[in-house]
Amino acid sequence: MSIKTLEDLFLHTLKDIYFAEKHITKALPKMIGKAENAELKKLFEDHLEETKGHVERLEKAFDKLGKKASGEECPAIEGITAEAEELIKEIGDSATRDAAMASAAQAVEHYEITRYGTLITWAKRLGHDDVADLLSKTLKEEESADSKLSKVAISSLNKKAA
Repeated sequence: MSIKTLEDLFLHTLKDIYFAEKHITKALPKMIGKAENAELKKLFEDHLEETKGHVERLEKAFDKLGKKASGEECPAIEGITAEAEELIKEIGDSATRDAAMASAAQAVEHYEITRYGTLITWAKRLGHDDVADLLSKTLKEEESADSKLSKVAISSLNKKAA
């Protein structure tokens, strides 16, 4: 894709986050399967359902723009999830593995928060207010997921791992 305008960059980044969200729907089940902490497992399960909704919301955004929903490979999310998978394999202690998975999940959330914040700003600048509204709903859910992960990490995961 040739990027010459802010609109081009916006669409490229929208495709990037669409790829990322679909990738996350494949990565989360692995983390659910490895999580020992019940609260962490539940957070992952809940966020998997939310992420499926994020994919649907992005498809609506593409539709509002008159574009076909498609992904653009996202090396950043692939790198974050590959690192998480490597840690899951390497860490034998379940408490330490849970702390590592929570941290990896937060890295994903922070990436998504950054992307959605930027996309919302660009959507508004480009006059795509209806798309900005859709993306804002997802941003709030990503921020909430990050907050929940922080709380469980601080209240139990890190203590148990220590």
